[in-house]
Amino acid sequence: MVNLIRRVFNNILGKSKTRYSQLLRFTYIVRMIICDMIEHMRSHSPLPKLVLPFLEYCEIEKGLSNNTQRNYEQYLKLFIGWLKKTGNEKLLPHELTAKHVWDYRLYLARTYKTLSGEFLGKKSQNYYLIALRAFLNYLADRDIETLSSSKIKLAKQKTDHIVSFLEVQDVEKMLAIPDTSTLAGLRDRSIIELFFSSGMRIAELISLNVSQFSFLGDKSRVRTYELSIVGKGKYVRTIFISPRAADCLRTYLAARHDVFEPLFTNLRSKDESAKRLTARSIQLMISKRAMLAGLSKKVTPHTLRHTYATDLLTHGADLRSVQELLGHKNVATTQIYTHVTNKRLRDIHEKFHGGRDLKK
Repeated sequence: MVNLIRRVFNNILGKSKTRYSQLLRFTYIVRMIICDMIEHMRSHSPLPKLVLPFLEYCEIEKGLSNNTQRNYEQYLKLFIGWLKKTGNEKLLPHELTAKHVWDYRLYLARTYKTLSGEFLGKKSQNYYLIALRAFLNYLADRDIETLSSSKIKLAKQKTDHIVSFLEVQDVEKMLAIPDTSTLAGLRDRSIIELFFSSGMRIAELISLNVSQFSFLGDKSRVRTYELSIVGKGKYVRTIFISPRAADCLRTYLAARHDVFEPLFTNLRSKDESAKRLTARSIQLMISKRAMLAGLSKKVTPHTLRHTYATDLLTHGADLRSVQELLGHKNVATTQIYTHVTNKRLRDIHEKFHGGRDLKK
């Protein structure tokens, strides 16, 4: 390789008129040679060693969110672990076959269990397959011969998706549980209020900072506040904070005597870099508060998001407006709330349709 670069350099010296142009041409050609070498090495690297370059590609070229990157890393970690378990840790990209993928799918469906000891549902299995497809697409984009991502078919799911939501009185019961004489209680109540007031996703909520809420200092009138956030897919959208949620947040922030950036902090951690509450800690808090409130169903942050959307539709909001408020790119995603729209249509039919007056 050194001799090749030397020959290239000598060839350029003989043809170029200026030293500057010589250097530019030489640098360009050497860069191309090195890039070709790297791609050649990658095409002959086993699959586990290509995951890190894929994650870097997701960050730099694709510009995916940190949350998506972490998910891809988690899902592919299981795939790499499965390769090692089956003695395929040295499998090269071009050696991956449809049979390997099928065996991996059987492992996801029949063998792998979560930390809680449960098998993966169809939806969760698909997350792992989607990550694998993205990985194969990356390899193809880098001209690394491998199995086509089109060979990976997602598991079919039931189309009649059942949305879990709470009645407003159930939300009130949860809000009454936190001890608001403590900072932790004020924080937890503020989180529940904000979920129900805005319909935020959990990733959106944990990324909030105190500086975004400087407008709460305005106590001149009771009103609904607007806040722009970066949501899923890095799309900017506007959320609305009710006067009650604003009052709760105002009280919580007044009780804090720190300069930490995150809006919701881990009060037990002394490490400044770990002060921001994690998604898992909020999920556990919501679940615990729901149980203490005597609610029999499983409650998650997304349950509160569903409750927010259901409440809007119940009080007359149209589906398109709810789509905007939830940050859904496609209205088809919002149509999971047919349990509300169908009931409204039935009520309208019973109230206004003249057919009920026809003689028998």
